Amino acid sequence: MSVFKRLSQVFQQKANAALDKVEDPTQALDLSYTKMMENLQQVRRSIADVLTSQKRLEAQRAQLNSQFEKLQGQARQALQQGQEDLAKTALERARVVKSQVDALNPQIDQLRTQEQALEDTGRKLQAKIEVFRTQRETMKAQYTAAKASSEAVENLSGLSEHMTDVNLMLDRAQEKITQYQARSSAVGELADSGVLDSLAIGGGNDDIERQLRSATSSTGVDLELEAMKAELGLTAAPAPVAQLPTMPTPTPIAPPIAAPTPHTTAPLGEVLTIRIAGESVYQVPITIKPQLDALDTAMETAISHSDEKGFANCARQLNNLIVSSGALLADETMAVSDLVVPSGDMTIDEAKKLFDM
Repeated sequence: MSVFKRLSQVFQQKANAALDKVEDPTQALDLSYTKMMENLQQVRRSIADVLTSQKRLEAQRAQLNSQFEKLQGQARQALQQGQEDLAKTALERARVVKSQVDALNPQIDQLRTQEQALEDTGRKLQAKIEVFRTQRETMKAQYTAAKASSEAVENLSGLSEHMTDVNLMLDRAQEKITQYQARSSAVGELADSGVLDSLAIGGGNDDIERQLRSATSSTGVDLELEAMKAELGLTAAPAPVAQLPTMPTPTPIAPPIAAPTPHTTAPLGEVLTIRIAGESVYQVPITIKPQLDALDTAMETAISHSDEKGFANCARQLNNLIVSSGALLADETMAVSDLVVPSGDMTIDEAKKLFDM
């Protein structure tokens, strides 16, 4: 597996572990309840908006009906006065008003239907929220009880972090007690044997005097041994010891690092999303994929040979290639990374520790 893919998997594993650690079911239930309440409020606002539009159209229709009745009365009055043309004009205007009233009627009916549907949706959502509220409280109580029971069992069995620290402290205290007991016993035995008695300077038990006598005795024995060898003719000159030439230690040769070649602009859509570890995210053209693969192989070789300079050189070339050929994405962009690559200042020791190599 390449360095980039392994680094991407490491980041995903650490992110999942961090999310699992901070996730709280009770908070998730509260958030879901809040979202449902917000949806219910939105439905109620929509009902109010639809009802407002309906009332406004009904008021407009009532005004048009009043105008229609007025024009009808004016037409009758004009006919009574013998003004037929004026009556005709009034009737034409009344017909236009009537057509407007007829156009408003289906709109009002449609708004009334929408209002009824929203009210039904609101009632169903309200009932669902009531059920969820009861379930939420029950689940929160179950979670709290299960968590407390788990912590109690862990404390009782010594598996909790607090009890683990206590057990470690007890183990260290017992180890020190055993160590001091053994030391006390050893010092007692030395005191009983007289080894720890103070020595008089120049006395018969003086350690310096004992060493001098031992050296004198050893010298006398050596002289007698040499005299006996000479008497028996066994004395021979010591043979010279040949020294083997020392060979220089070979030094590892760092593998050649492939230099990046010029790239061309990729067509629309052919891009890779690459995250530089601990830094930013870039989109680069897919045409630099061969250069990325070459640097990936060179970095893997440098890690396996502990070539710190070669690894650092590859990391710098890799970052320069991505920055120079790619487009920097905004920090708030939630883009899924195709690859995660080491940063330019990552050391080979950090890379080995990250990959457990």
